[in-house]
Amino acid sequence: MSMFGVGGRGYRVGMPIDSGWRDWLRDADPAVRWQVERDLDGAAPQVWQATRALVATEGFGAALLARQDPDGQWAGGAYFPAGYFGSAEAEEPGQPWVATTWALKDLREWGLDAAVLAGTADKLAVNSRWEYEDRPYWSGEVDVCINSFTLASGAWLGADISGLAAWFPAHRLADGGWNCEAEEGRSTRSSFHSTLNAVRGLLAYEAITGDGSVRAARQSGEEYLLARRLLYRASTGEMVGDFVTEFVYPNRWRYNALAALDHFREASLVDGTPPDPRLADAVALVRAARRADGTWWQGAPLAGRTWFDVDAVEGQPSRWLTLMGARVLDWWDRTR
Repeated sequence: MSMFGVGGRGYRVGMPIDSGWRDWLRDADPAVRWQVERDLDGAAPQVWQATRALVATEGFGAALLARQDPDGQWAGGAYFPAGYFGSAEAEEPGQPWVATTWALKDLREWGLDAAVLAGTADKLAVNSRWEYEDRPYWSGEVDVCINSFTLASGAWLGADISGLAAWFPAHRLADGGWNCEAEEGRSTRSSFHSTLNAVRGLLAYEAITGDGSVRAARQSGEEYLLARRLLYRASTGEMVGDFVTEFVYPNRWRYNALAALDHFREASLVDGTPPDPRLADAVALVRAARRADGTWWQGAPLAGRTWFDVDAVEGQPSRWLTLMGARVLDWWDRTR
């Protein structure tokens, strides 16, 4: 039995897996379905690309596009909706996930063709300012997680983000990663959350633009996580926190082992390298969380207002997590 069993309810090595989950995934929103076709079914490019094009006109993608403001923003703000500070909503748990940065992050990760948002980069350059110091949108902020989302979205939309790309190597910490609290002097050690967000943004930037100038910084951050096998404290060898096993979609900014493995899978494909053996414990954890019906279940969503639901409620099978978990295991098992 795996050491990562969950309450006696999860998958155990040797248990049969029902194949019906594949048909269930194929019946998903186009934002999920095209990735199922590409990553799990091995469909021809013309098949999954046709499905991917539907993101602009159907389902989640079309619904979020319909909520864009005429000035290029969503909810009238960069990271927070207009009027958030000082409002009753600001006193509630979490934060709203409806402003521009989150909308762009979702649309990009769902596979929307950037051409659908033609002109948005220019509109944001003129109309959108960060809540912190009123900085121009494409110049970035001081928070590494915010900057990582902005870097990836800017590359996707064709904005001039060369200055922001250079920010990451300059703000890397001595241990190889990043920490959102470092800019305020509250920490000199890297964070799992911040470092995963940074390397994901850097990988997207490199893959979209072909600019390899950030590769060393990205791989340094990946090494920070690999040295800890994605799970453990360097100081004690203990699990870094409960958040590691709390799989949820959307995970927004928060780290978990499945999100980290999904990044390392993508980095492996971009770099043309095999899986690092130090991922084995995280893979075992993800494998143990699988249900006998082949699915992964939704965790507790991060608190805060959203435009609409894009996945299952807590404790129900999640199409997004099942897509991610299945392709991670397929990649690991096939290439190992």
